Amino acid sequence: MSETPTLIYTKTDEAPALATESLLPVVRAFAKQAGITVELRDISLAGRILAQFPEAGAFPDHLAELGAMTHRPDANLIKLPNISASVPQLKAAVAELQAKGLKVPDFPENPASDAEKEIRSRYAKVLGSAVNPVLREGNSDRRAPKSVKDYARKHPHAMGAWSADSKTRVATMAGQGDFFANEQSVTLAAGTDARIELVADDGTVRVLKERIALKAGEVFDGTFMSRRALVAFLGDQVHAAKQDGLLFSLHLKATMMKVSDPILFGHAVRVFFHDLVTKHAALLAKLGVDFNNGLGDLLAKANAHRGSDPALDRELDALAADLQAALAAGPALAMVNSDKGITNLHVPSDVIVDASMPAMIRSSGRMWNASGELQDTLAVIPDSSYAGVYQAVIDFCREHGALDPRTMGSVPNVGLMAQAAEEYGSHDKTFEIPCDGTVRVVAADGTVLSSQEVGNGDIWRACQTKDAAVRDWVKLAVNRARATSTPAVFWLDRGRAHDAQLIAKVESALGQHNTDGLDLRILAPAEACRFSLERIARGLDTISVTGNVLRDYLTDLFPILEVGTSAKMLSIVPLMNGGGLFETGAGGSAPKHVEQFLKENYLRWDSLGEFFALAASFEHLAESQHDPKARVLAAAFDAANGAFLEHDRSPGRKLGTIDNRGSHFYLALYWAQALADQNDDPALKAAFAPVAKQLADHESTIVAELLAVQGSPVDIGGYYAPDEAKASAAMRPSATFNRIIDAI
Repeated sequence: MSETPTLIYTKTDEAPALATESLLPVVRAFAKQAGITVELRDISLAGRILAQFPEAGAFPDHLAELGAMTHRPDANLIKLPNISASVPQLKAAVAELQAKGLKVPDFPENPASDAEKEIRSRYAKVLGSAVNPVLREGNSDRRAPKSVKDYARKHPHAMGAWSADSKTRVATMAGQGDFFANEQSVTLAAGTDARIELVADDGTVRVLKERIALKAGEVFDGTFMSRRALVAFLGDQVHAAKQDGLLFSLHLKATMMKVSDPILFGHAVRVFFHDLVTKHAALLAKLGVDFNNGLGDLLAKANAHRGSDPALDRELDALAADLQAALAAGPALAMVNSDKGITNLHVPSDVIVDASMPAMIRSSGRMWNASGELQDTLAVIPDSSYAGVYQAVIDFCREHGALDPRTMGSVPNVGLMAQAAEEYGSHDKTFEIPCDGTVRVVAADGTVLSSQEVGNGDIWRACQTKDAAVRDWVKLAVNRARATSTPAVFWLDRGRAHDAQLIAKVESALGQHNTDGLDLRILAPAEACRFSLERIARGLDTISVTGNVLRDYLTDLFPILEVGTSAKMLSIVPLMNGGGLFETGAGGSAPKHVEQFLKENYLRWDSLGEFFALAASFEHLAESQHDPKARVLAAAFDAANGAFLEHDRSPGRKLGTIDNRGSHFYLALYWAQALADQNDDPALKAAFAPVAKQLADHESTIVAELLAVQGSPVDIGGYYAPDEAKASAAMRPSATFNRIIDAI
């Protein structure tokens, strides 16, 4: 970072990356007048891939750079949603980079040689939730800004009507052989190095993880999902969905839980199509089908082999016929895209639990079937750790009807995520067990920290939660409860091994704070959810204080119900060493927005999350650097956000209205007007008065130029790695607006 006040903005993927091409020039131009530099760092999927392969060129590892930066007290980072890549997404990005002439190797699905294993290990650093654990050196404070909440009450979003007769429900393993049931947890009395080993039933020992550095006070967990129990459970749910006339819908997080959840997904596909998989086993093996990548992998590989051999084509015809027969015979599948025939089981990254479950609940507890109609659904969430939260919402809505955005309260979140807390199923401590045996975690002195009998195909995982992160989390919760006079509930289950350790820490840490007059509770997740729902239905707020996974789930669930989207949330991460990380909302809708943009040159992505993050970032800069100009920028940005919402300048839903680019014009107009109207900084007032006048005088021209490009396909030179010049030109189509901004 430079010696001048600096904000770091991140280049990510898909719709947020396109929006950056339009918004960042505005932010840089305004910040420059206050002596603030805005720098860009590339943490996109393509950028992360290139950083792992120097042979492709001199591409910097910006993620590693930002990770180091988060430990600095002057860190000020704006983090946009990025792709947490599944294997199909990674392979598509690699193919695109290769087509551009960049020397990145193919992703080795089944590495055999040492060279392939080394390549696979580099790609492992890119898959799944590769970004968040690196940047989140603080805990999360996430809430709907007052202006957004007020707007949602005045202009409520549509909510599907719930019926008391709804048959929608959540199916979970209920502690029978799942991660919840098998969890063992320990708090380290002293620091040590530990190893993870598999002792096979024949006595051979395989080291799964050579060294794990553990600190005193740290919570360490080990648990596993029984393959046998999982397969039996999935078979039961396929039968139940068929019998009860429900859509079968699987809800996992195969992007963030990059090791564990694709395996769970693969089991679900194989169970659903059991007869087909058994009958065509030899052909599927010949095609190299990997059901961990979904039904789509079968379709793609079958299509790739068509026409190469008449005999093979006949086999493929028989496979296709049996596939259609299986779809007809089984329970109806929930659809990702009914028009294109893309099912819930096609691609593991298409249905992400934290986005898909709130959308289902908002749509009256139903999902789309193959006929393009909404239907009651069996939502299959194998692990029971948090599935009860969604069942609690379903039960509440079935009894009381849909929540009303005009009157409902809010559930802000204080989330434990600092120092990679509770990173489950996404890292180098998650394994698919190759044989029957016992997994042991052994400390340096030989003490066995955990020991579990496992079977071939089970998924074993561990996680760490550091003491300093927990204490910081409790402090943040107490501060938010004090600042807002709002009850704060720790969503922790005394009957779960991990949570029991955390509860002991929470109760100890609370003793170090003044909690007089505060309403602080510890409730199991489903009970905490019911308590919060009862309050928000009466218009009351309740702070949810949760671990990392629930933080991820709830900061989609409640915002989608409250304000219609999680993209408009204010997400502040006070970094533990004094810096600030400002996140801009969820990116679950980003792929569909890009699809529409490429087809119609219309980008529906709403940058309001970026606007709120930037205002908070300038405010943090003002406080941490004692910078009065940054304070003026922040106050004017807040005023601009208020005007933006009051005049409803978010992108419309269809052609002929302003899209993301138009929303950026109005943000610039209102920001310039607020700076021109303030009297705290005469220099900024003088600099932006003419800008405000020019933007206002040319409003009709600029809007016309932005609308004129809509309706035709647009080429940006790539999906994962767009051509910079093409993307910039597409996202800055108003010559008039560009001329005014570039002249500031």
